Amino acid sequence: MLRLSVLAAAAACLLAACQAADAPRSEGEGTRIVAPILDTPDAVDTHSYAKPLEARVANVDLDLALDFTGKKVSGTAALDVIAKPGVREVVLDSRNLAIAKVTDAAGQPLQFKLGANDEAKGAPLSVTLPGDGEQRIVIHYASGADAEALQWLSPEQTAGKKQPYLFSQGQPTLNRSWIPTQDSPGVRQTWSAKVSAPEPLKVVMSGDRLTPDGEPAGDGRRAYRFKMDKPVAPYLIAIAAGDLAFRELGPRTGVWTEPTMIDRAAAELADTEKMVEAAEKLYGPYRWGRYDVIVLPPAFPYGGMENPTLTFLTPTFLAGDKSLVGLVAHELAHSWSGNLVTNATWPDSWLNEGFTSYFENRIMEAIYGKQRAAQEAALGFDEITKALAEEGATSPTTRLNLTPEAGGPDGGVSGIVYDKGAVFLRTLEQAVGRERWDAYLRSYFDRHAFQPMTSARFLADLRAQLIKGDRALEDKLKLDQWVYQPGLPDNVAKPDPAAFAAVDQAVTAFAAGGPPPAAFAGWNTAERLRFVNALPRTLPKARLDALDQALGLNRATNNEVLAAWLELAVANRYDAAVPTLERFLASLGRRKFVLPLFEGLSKDPAWGVPIARRIYPKVRPTYHSVTYNSVDKLGFAEAAPAPGA
Repeated sequence: MLRLSVLAAAAACLLAACQAADAPRSEGEGTRIVAPILDTPDAVDTHSYAKPLEARVANVDLDLALDFTGKKVSGTAALDVIAKPGVREVVLDSRNLAIAKVTDAAGQPLQFKLGANDEAKGAPLSVTLPGDGEQRIVIHYASGADAEALQWLSPEQTAGKKQPYLFSQGQPTLNRSWIPTQDSPGVRQTWSAKVSAPEPLKVVMSGDRLTPDGEPAGDGRRAYRFKMDKPVAPYLIAIAAGDLAFRELGPRTGVWTEPTMIDRAAAELADTEKMVEAAEKLYGPYRWGRYDVIVLPPAFPYGGMENPTLTFLTPTFLAGDKSLVGLVAHELAHSWSGNLVTNATWPDSWLNEGFTSYFENRIMEAIYGKQRAAQEAALGFDEITKALAEEGATSPTTRLNLTPEAGGPDGGVSGIVYDKGAVFLRTLEQAVGRERWDAYLRSYFDRHAFQPMTSARFLADLRAQLIKGDRALEDKLKLDQWVYQPGLPDNVAKPDPAAFAAVDQAVTAFAAGGPPPAAFAGWNTAERLRFVNALPRTLPKARLDALDQALGLNRATNNEVLAAWLELAVANRYDAAVPTLERFLASLGRRKFVLPLFEGLSKDPAWGVPIARRIYPKVRPTYHSVTYNSVDKLGFAEAAPAPGA
């Protein structure tokens, strides 16, 4: 039986009566929800210094000032800590923070110690607690100028070219570089913030906006206040500040971005309110109030980040035809899988991403029809095939529940974590029927709302609530094989072979020596991606010339298609694509696009490496740490200046 320990104000119940709790606790009307902490070996987060079963952070109140000149944030973090009786110390996570002092709620100094720094985890911050039970500590601090979660952009790096810009990216363990707290997905926390910035910059965060227009803060600054009254994983605390405009998309949806991009962004996001409605019909009410998005500058390292109430999006999805809005559906789906029910540790990140990829496809089907959903599901299956080929079907990296060695905070392979996870749920749906599966999944989100989750706990829930002792069904589903074994079980739900029948015929014809398909111009983005990705990986210059001349691939305006073409071009030393490659790598910082291209260059010492060494020093300063830390491992960073230099 899985055990839960709920740390509430009555701390004496910490490991006794509260172990049976199966839902977040509220201390009474209008008071803070305290989320449970899982008390099982598989819920121990080895990527955090926190000891939440002894003393845990339940709430964070930030009072910060943004310094665009010094590229740092400074101020206070007031933490509400709940400790087990007799525990006199709380351990927090930090990375390169300058701690001035720590006090209690009355301003009396508390002893603290900053431990040795670990390159991967940062440094533990241990604070002596003033008493028992629930208590408040206040940390006076500043972030380092190199805080990995924060990217400070000069005006020249923005679309408007007039004002500086700041955005954060906290997942998986980067928020400890600007917020001293227990930076573990299993330690859910409520939070509030008051953040000041120089005028005319606007500040937005992933919580309810209490002062939409800000309030005077002196010295030409304005302060903005935010609150998140639902416990969230700390990586979901996010901030952006810059020259921002807002446009409503629906009664509870809207988009923030730079003024020069607002019309384009609003047009691409016109279906956002419909997506929220479709998601609710599938798996229950949206519980976060508003669903706004912010389209960030191109340096943002991910496609999107599901920060509650304010999804962060890359501008690379702005294709002009809504062909890449599956990204929006994905981040919206995280409002249930990831934000509402969260992996307790990073080796179980498939519980966030696999569930969300499945849910995304169901939203896309509801809005855009079965054919588009089938094609996008088939593209996802291609990613599984690619991952298995690259990693090896018996590699532990192809498990859903990753081993500690493979399951680092940013570990795992996207074709497994996202796509194998989604196909697992699709396999369950086909085995039990959609109606029965949907009823189960909706109840799963309801019953575990605002709670952490592990693979073992999910499987136990599935067996208790869906299988219910049906031995034949248990044998048919092969649950443990899916979650704990590498590769793909033989009961996998395979994609519809008709989804890309015409495209696959065109690939076969071209591979046999035929001309590029004339139908390409009328294909949708999924079909174009399937074609480019399915082409033979080794092609002579004449065949690449034919593709480019007939299909205009070097001039593609869809970033997904262009990235796929450039990967093929790099693999074949196609010089005609190098100018496009250089412009592409200098125009964005999305790791999904940047890293594979530099990896392709790194595999060719004679041709590719010199190109990479010429390009990388120029583009590295424009990338977020998520991107440049990955590319640096390829060895191109020696001559590259540090970001912001």
